Amino acid sequence: MSSGTKNKDNKSNDSFKILTIGESGVGKTSILRRYVQNKFEKHHLATIGIDYQTKTLKIKDKEIKLKIWDTAGQERYRNIANQVYKGADGVILVFDVTDEFSFTKISDWMEQINNNVSKNEIAIILIGNKCDLTEERMVSEEKGREKADSLSIQYYETSAASGKGINEAFLGLAEIILNNNKLKNNSSRTISLASQKAEDIIENNENNKKKKKCC
Repeated sequence: MSSGTKNKDNKSNDSFKILTIGESGVGKTSILRRYVQNKFEKHHLATIGIDYQTKTLKIKDKEIKLKIWDTAGQERYRNIANQVYKGADGVILVFDVTDEFSFTKISDWMEQINNNVSKNEIAIILIGNKCDLTEERMVSEEKGREKADSLSIQYYETSAASGKGINEAFLGLAEIILNNNKLKNNSSRTISLASQKAEDIIENNENNKKKKKCC
């Protein structure tokens, strides 16, 4: 999972591993290129297997390095995608608002996520991409939000062509991961304190028994 270090200014540095998943052609690669390079190519080669890019962003006093894995949507590459779930902090599940089939496959992709990681241990957001293509739209924003609500995850609409919603989606996911990590750390601290308290109680009881015997 994510790791944190301190730089010379005592600011926390975190590294998050993020996966982009979804059907082939929904625009995963275009979203990633727009976010990392601020570029858009209408026609590009489909991702073969897995691609990988990084970008650093700031959230308050934290510098967050996002390691973003772009996975191929074709069936023959899904076993490869399964292998990269290990150590993932977040998942961006993408569908194309002009392609209803890609929307219907969301449940299948969620099943894949749940088969590889615990939903409670990973941050997930749903993206409806190509929202600029209003005349070709087949999945409404309301329908997308309803689907996200049913999965208890956040929903964003994006356009890799115009850049709309891209930064907001990645920032939102990074904030969820930070919050999840904070909750995990607090939970670990609580368990540790409870364990220490239990050990203290046992030790005190043993000491009291010894005193009673000797008196």
